[in-house]
Amino acid sequence: MALRVATVAVAAQPSSRGLWRLLSSHSAYPPSATAAAFTRQAVEPKSSLFVSGLNKRTTSERLLQEFSKFGAIVRARVMIDRTGCSKGYGFVQYATVEEAAKGIESMNGKFLDGWVIFVEYAKSVPEPTQQSRRYLRR
Repeated sequence: MALRVATVAVAAQPSSRGLWRLLSSHSAYPPSATAAAFTRQAVEPKSSLFVSGLNKRTTSERLLQEFSKFGAIVRARVMIDRTGCSKGYGFVQYATVEEAAKGIESMNGKFLDGWVIFVEYAKSVPEPTQQSRRYLRR
């Protein structure tokens, strides 16, 4: 037993170059191009919020009730499928950007109906291109 402890203590010394690299706080290699492509793009602040991770039983009224604590809400909606079941995400639109920022700060990572929710600024829907319009007309 004493032999094993001594072996582990010797291997954990910083002179072991491989272990030192493994435990160091920075990497000698830059991130790959694929890792850089998956980083989230910063979305400009706006009054609409995207809320994900919702419980399947969370309603639009419940979303309105919880988010109205942080400002005046224009609209709150949980997205549903054809059968009427929640898709697990929704949107909340505040009257001002400042109120939306308070909503994100206060509700992101909190529990709502027993599930952890994630709140971020909603992304804009891109304009349809000429080719996609042509495809939709067919």
